[in-house]
Amino acid sequence: MRTALVRRTVLAASAVSLALLATACGSDKADDKKADAKPSAAAASEAPAAKAKTSAELTSALVAQADLPDHVVKPATAAELAAASGTKSDKPECQPLVSAQSMAPIGTVVGTAGTKAVAKGKEPAADASPEEKLKAGLNALGATATSVSLHSYEGKGAAEAFATLKAAGTACAGGYTGGQGGDSLKITKVAPGAAVTGGDEALAYTVTGDADGSPMSMELVVVRKGGTLATFSAVSLAGAAEQPKAVIDAQVKKLG
Repeated sequence: MRTALVRRTVLAASAVSLALLATACGSDKADDKKADAKPSAAAASEAPAAKAKTSAELTSALVAQADLPDHVVKPATAAELAAASGTKSDKPECQPLVSAQSMAPIGTVVGTAGTKAVAKGKEPAADASPEEKLKAGLNALGATATSVSLHSYEGKGAAEAFATLKAAGTACAGGYTGGQGGDSLKITKVAPGAAVTGGDEALAYTVTGDADGSPMSMELVVVRKGGTLATFSAVSLAGAAEQPKAVIDAQVKKLG
């Protein structure tokens, strides 16, 4: 079962899928709170209009293995991106968060692209004892896996989508349920995450879920650069993901 979990961590189409898998396998396992409760039309209207990028252009702009030597990077397939659009929330106002966690676009987009990056664990020494090798393997199971998605919008669409996500973080602070393919994961809390800088605007959330009675925390970061929205959804099968700073920094740098 643990071998399957590691494989799924690398290949999963989205952070929500990964979280749902952890739930199914049981023991094998922010933004400013002062944000308005609904999208800020003023903020969106102030954003300059931008030309949307095609899916091919976004794919070229995605972080790759060369950008993240300390991670295993594998681009998302078209089938994985299509499956992500099937994620649903029990609360309509929380759908933007579920979509962002699952690499699905928010609103109408022109181009889309996605990839996954899993942090590499520290390799045991050549002369490590069996216990040390076992410990290294278990640590690798808990590595943070990050789904990265880029979506491009016409005009002010990216700013409007960002505002929608910002509003959802406030409206859904008390939790919601996300589902995909017949599975579901109960989210109990959405709180501001560690501050992120970069792009034209950014927000970060720590999302806490209930996996078979055990808490698990995920990190969700969204960065807007012009007409492109970059989302980073991080999970760990150990139960607590780290904010993927290296992945975020590398991706924001490639967006210019």
